[in-house]
Order: sequence, then structure tokens, then C-alpha cells
Amino acid sequence: MESKSDSYAGSLVASLLSRMRRFLFHVLSTGPIPNHIAFILDGNRRYAKKQKLKEGMGHRAGFLALMSLMKYCYELGVKYVTIYAFSIDNFKRQPEEVQGLMDLMLEKIEGLLKEESIVNQYGVRVYFIGNLKLLNAPVRDAAAKAMKATANNDKSILLICVAYTSTDEIVHAAQEAIEEKWGETQESSKASGAQNSDICQEKHKGHRTIKLADIERHIYMGLAPDPDILVRTSGESRLSNFLLWQTSTCLLYSPKALWPEIGLRHIVWAVLNFQRVHPYLEKRRKQV
Repeated sequence: MESKSDSYAGSLVASLLSRMRRFLFHVLSTGPIPNHIAFILDGNRRYAKKQKLKEGMGHRAGFLALMSLMKYCYELGVKYVTIYAFSIDNFKRQPEEVQGLMDLMLEKIEGLLKEESIVNQYGVRVYFIGNLKLLNAPVRDAAAKAMKATANNDKSILLICVAYTSTDEIVHAAQEAIEEKWGETQESSKASGAQNSDICQEKHKGHRTIKLADIERHIYMGLAPDPDILVRTSGESRLSNFLLWQTSTCLLYSPKALWPEIGLRHIVWAVLNFQRVHPYLEKRRKQV
């Protein structure tokens, strides 16, 4: 009887907190709401050490924090959420740690596809962003399966950056743009036939010029608008090779909390700061 009473009380408290949160979000929505928030998930290992947890448990605690943060973002009306889940540089860690992270990633990707997951509750389409061929086959296949399974979801977007760095993204985009231009030049040359070489060179000069739009067309993150807010936990303000191309006009927020400690108050504070500087950010974007 006591357990039923405790269960009822817990449900009542949870319902009350949910209503209060939705009311808070309603108040926040009277101002501009960010369309895209990106997160650098910093501090999982330090959290495990701080709490004297086993190796890898910090990342599991971080995943629970991520699920809560995603729920808050989607309830608030944020369309795009991007997370920096695994850098290419992380492959330099100890092999057993890398394998442990790959196993955890595989487990959580499969969990995203369950009926009761936040992805299905909020109609989230999932994209995996990065040099995916660097992932092991099971994780790569699971990522492809998750993207296919959520392809018809259109309410919100979750972009998971794995095997990703900005330098790799920019190099990839430049290579793709060069190959595209070279192909266009070759096709144009064939169509022109045997003309004077000087005339041909002048005619095809424009085909060889790489423009900003050519790079941006091939950027990994071309699926989403630039972030409005970039959150990095642990009090760090370094971008660590994340979204360098996309963050010239966004708000950087660096709470001291470790990633598993991040919560509702941090998101609210980030949005309030965004609303405070929104006119300035919009002015900067028009100047770019």
C-alpha cells in the first residue's frame, strides 16, 4: 500500500513539474526562440572520477542528461539540435576506451529506435554527420538504419556528429567542390569541341573558380542552418574543432557544470542570454 502511495505521489510531482516547465517555456516563447542549439558534451570522464564511478559510467550518465536536454529543446520549440558525440581525435585514446565508446554508441543508437524513445515521441529525424567510414561496421550500419527509420519524421532534427572535426569537414567540402568543378570543366570542354586553346581556357575560366557557395553545398552540416547557441559544458570556451565554419555569429555559452550535471536551468539561462543579444546577432548575420 505504501509503495502504491509513493508511486502516486511521484507521478503527481512529475506531472506538476512538467506543467511548470511548460508554463516557463510559454513565457520564454514571448521572445525569440533559437532555431538551432549545438552542444559539446564535455566532462563525462571528469564526472565519473568526481562521483567515483566505474570507467564508462560517466558517458552513460551523460546520455541520460542528453535525453533530458533534447526533451527540453523540443518542448521549447527548438527545431535543430546538434551534438558533438565523437571527434576524429578521440580515436587517439586508448583502444579499450575507444571500443567501449563504440559499444555504448551502438547500444544508444539502437535505443533511439525503440517505440517509447524521445525520437518517436517528438517526431525527430536523426542524421549522423562526419567521416562515417572511420566508424566500425556495426556502428556505421546502426547509424544508417537509424537515419532510414526516422526519414519520415519532420517535426524536429537531431544531428549527431561522430568521427567529425571541422577541419575534416572543410577539407572534404573543398575536395568535393574541386571534383565537381573539374567534372563541369571536362563536360564543357567536350561540348565545345576542338576550338582554339586560348579561347577555351578563357571560356572555361569561370568553371574552375571555387566560390563560397560551392564549399557550403558540400559541407557536412549543410543539412541545418548555422547554430544560434553553442553550449560547451565544464566552463570551457574552446570550440575543439567543432563547427568552426558555422559559429561566427552564434552565442557561446559555457556553464561550469560537467555534461552529466547540465539541466533545465542551464537551457533557460542560455535562451535568456540569446534573447538579450538577439538584435546584435541578427545585425552581425546581415553583415556577413
